[in-house]
Amino acid sequence: MNETADKKPKLDFIRERITQDVQGGKNAGRVITRFPPEPNGYLHIGHAKSICLNFGVAQEFGGRCNLRFDDTNPITEEAKYARSIREDVHWLGFDWEDRLYHASDYFGQLYRYAEELIGKGKAYVCSLTGEEIRHYRGTLSEPGRNSPYRDRSVQENLDLFRRMKAGEFEEGAHVLRAKIDMASPNLNMRDPVLYRILHESHHRTAGAWCIYPMYDFAHGQSDAIEGITHSLCTLEFEDHRPLYDWILDQLDVPCHPQQIEFARLNLTFTITSKRKLKLLVEEGHVSGWDDPRMPTIRGLRRRGCTPRAIRNFCERIGVAKRDSLHEMALLEYSLREDLNQRAPRYMAVLKPLKVVLTNYPQGESEELEAINNPEDESAGTRMVPFSRVLYIERDDFMEDPPKKFFRLAPGREVRLRYAYFITCREVVKDDSGEVVELRCSYDPDTRGGSAPDGRRVKATLHWVSAQHAVPASVRLYDRLFEKPNPAAAEDFRESLNPNSLQVLQGCRLEPALAQASPSQTVQFERLGYFVADSLDSSPENLVFNRTVTLRDTWAKVEKHLRHQASQSKRKKR
Repeated sequence: MNETADKKPKLDFIRERITQDVQGGKNAGRVITRFPPEPNGYLHIGHAKSICLNFGVAQEFGGRCNLRFDDTNPITEEAKYARSIREDVHWLGFDWEDRLYHASDYFGQLYRYAEELIGKGKAYVCSLTGEEIRHYRGTLSEPGRNSPYRDRSVQENLDLFRRMKAGEFEEGAHVLRAKIDMASPNLNMRDPVLYRILHESHHRTAGAWCIYPMYDFAHGQSDAIEGITHSLCTLEFEDHRPLYDWILDQLDVPCHPQQIEFARLNLTFTITSKRKLKLLVEEGHVSGWDDPRMPTIRGLRRRGCTPRAIRNFCERIGVAKRDSLHEMALLEYSLREDLNQRAPRYMAVLKPLKVVLTNYPQGESEELEAINNPEDESAGTRMVPFSRVLYIERDDFMEDPPKKFFRLAPGREVRLRYAYFITCREVVKDDSGEVVELRCSYDPDTRGGSAPDGRRVKATLHWVSAQHAVPASVRLYDRLFEKPNPAAAEDFRESLNPNSLQVLQGCRLEPALAQASPSQTVQFERLGYFVADSLDSSPENLVFNRTVTLRDTWAKVEKHLRHQASQSKRKKR
């Protein structure tokens, strides 16, 4: 890991358990974990929590963490997903060194394990259809029924299973099932399917196999083959743990890892279901998997999110035993906290309003010193050009301002950042009545932003020199959903935020940003943090994405929603 989080991880229940194991001499004190993504899609913020936990725990206990692709379903898996997962894990700051594995590496051994189960009378070939298997399985309140093929002999099962492997049967003709207990209260123990026939080419093994293990069978055995000591899974695998242990107990495996479950990461105003994210892409609600509004690692990276911010966020929310909904505001806070320390400051005007300094010499300009980052003295300073014609933010002027509006207005004096005091003398409008130009005077004695006579102003505005400014387009991204928990809705798409993207053309940036490199993150003073788009931005066509605002503009909205929820609960009581 290239960078460490700001604070030492709290001793959660997983770390307490591992501490006990290490101190008790279990596994000879070794700690080996794994991050096991299925290469059937792109990683999202929920996966980031698992990555940070698995790699972080291994690092803290002087162990190691493997990256293993559980590639047991050739129908949905592709090499491009595997590549993107490797990139994302590395980008987050973690390294598996030479320990990159695949479940497909173990297909031969897994097949031998399956034959071992058959030989011990612990598995059988079942010829029921998928629908019949579900019917025989029973329900939570009713026990299942034994398959009519459950009592096939070991010899017949081995023969059928080998013929399945040889490709003699069509898909769905047979499956291999564990022989456990059809009356078990845990449905996962009711003779689960271990292998199925799939005449599909695998992205790594091509056509070498036409039978593939189910995840529940490949999971534990792959862990055992790699010598994993602690198999950390999300809560949906809790009911699968008895099966994980049962299969390992039946086989002659190198070790028996301990599966421990933790709550997955759920964020407000976000969905992390792969199926639903895929719908957003396919239906055109977003531009792709790397759309900056998406919770994918690729989307977060393109939006300007930093690895450190994500790691610190995952550390802040901790590891729990129960699912909960975490505030998006906390991720944004972690992002602001990190960017505040690192991002250089620049001035940009997103909605330009022309300002002419009538008493500034025509044809002249000067350079003023500006601080690159007040949080980092080593960042130094830069020179910003200043001239007679400037642009300020249109929202920083009001012709008839309300009482608490302290920015520029007719007759009012304000400070220009790093520059001078100016006073608005005249307002110029077009035929429609829209303000198109302000004519102001400047006080040459206030160079640097302070008055020798000690007078004060109530507002400081950012600006750019019109003569020197570079044009750019800016994308203002907001939260993709309007409701805190869109996944709870009957149709999650009903809560899509129609204003999640606003594109501003004709923005003006200070000239230092002319050569901004793709993925460079900066702060536009007073406006927020922005990143040069990794795909679309170039010196000839600058495109910046808003990463996060300087303040949590949704804080009041979230507070109001929580208040409404609280009031609703009281009324029900």
